[in-house]
Amino acid sequence: MLDLSRILAGPWCTQLLADLGADVVKVERPGTGDDTRAWGPPFAAGDDGTPSAESAYFLATNRGKRSVTIDFSVPKGQEIVRELAKTADVVIENLKFGDMRRYGLDYESLRALNPRLVYCSITGFGQTGPYRERAGYDFVIQAMGGLMSITGESDDSPGGGPQKCGVPIADIMTGMYATVAILSALHERQTSGKGQYVDMSLLDTQVGWLANHGLNYLVSGNPAKRWGNAHPNLCPYQSFPASDGYLIIAVGNDRQFQALCRVLSMSSAATDPRFTTNSARLTNRDSLVEQIKQRLRTRSRDTWLQGLEEAGVPAGPINTVAQALADPQVISRRMVLSMEHAMGAPVPQIANPIKFSRTVIEYLRPPPMLGEHTAEVLASIGLTDGTLEELHAAGVIHGPGQHLVDGN
Repeated sequence: MLDLSRILAGPWCTQLLADLGADVVKVERPGTGDDTRAWGPPFAAGDDGTPSAESAYFLATNRGKRSVTIDFSVPKGQEIVRELAKTADVVIENLKFGDMRRYGLDYESLRALNPRLVYCSITGFGQTGPYRERAGYDFVIQAMGGLMSITGESDDSPGGGPQKCGVPIADIMTGMYATVAILSALHERQTSGKGQYVDMSLLDTQVGWLANHGLNYLVSGNPAKRWGNAHPNLCPYQSFPASDGYLIIAVGNDRQFQALCRVLSMSSAATDPRFTTNSARLTNRDSLVEQIKQRLRTRSRDTWLQGLEEAGVPAGPINTVAQALADPQVISRRMVLSMEHAMGAPVPQIANPIKFSRTVIEYLRPPPMLGEHTAEVLASIGLTDGTLEELHAAGVIHGPGQHLVDGN
């Protein structure tokens, strides 16, 4: 798999595919590499405890790959990429519309060399339409795609107003959809013998996973709005304050609501016709939520959580990132791991969440150092040491001051 992408959406896709066994060759700019290499602090510490040049952001999205530095904005670099593409199953890129065609590395050009190639382009707005030439950024896409209109407290509440998601979710979800698309195209190729082009757009993806909010609007005609930590279709389904902190209660059906009333000793609410069905609870949301709040404030969060768990009511604490990563369930599921890095010190990783019954996801390569595998990969397509040194001297495959052939 030839990975010409950078930042997040493309690298997220290729890291997932690397976890699943793909041999991913990540092509980076000589000297600087993927933009996210500089997105710090924090930077991982070396074996002597001092910060390295490996940013946590880069480490989060580039496990399992081999790094090759090639300047494919110049003809000699383009020749190398074309040679690599001849034997690749997949090429993925996320440059702006038209850039790859200008370099002679677009799908049509590479398909002529490799008809079985699956080629995935990720852009902000896709290859067609009036916005296709615009640059796409996650924050902008969250705004344009409707997500921020349904995220955050309502305008009439304290701190109200549109909010972005705490993680760059448009990028991440585009990477996930791109993974599905690539695997589907590879599966189809087994029958047709042909590759194909995959056109992925951040805006398409964001609109595509508006899910129930999108259909709520299309079915009812009522504009979606921000509910804070509440749910537009379920009640009670939100955060609540206990005497010493917040918890989440997520009632998904009437049986769970009856169990909640028993835990909270709210027998009158359990038989009140305003609350006995979910539709009724939505109509009378404010009254019900206020009664629950008053009751929950009388005891500690953990006391309530224990009772809710015993009664089968979905509930949980609002953890910090540190608390989530230290949670016994997360630890039991081995969601945090460590990998020995080429800089001489281990680096932490968050594991792939996929669990198979027969096969095991193997983490064979830590996130690479810039250009770590340039000599190895380019030698595999027949470039000699002498040619590599010439390309290095010309700045095509390595930045100034970096020796190539011996890998240092």
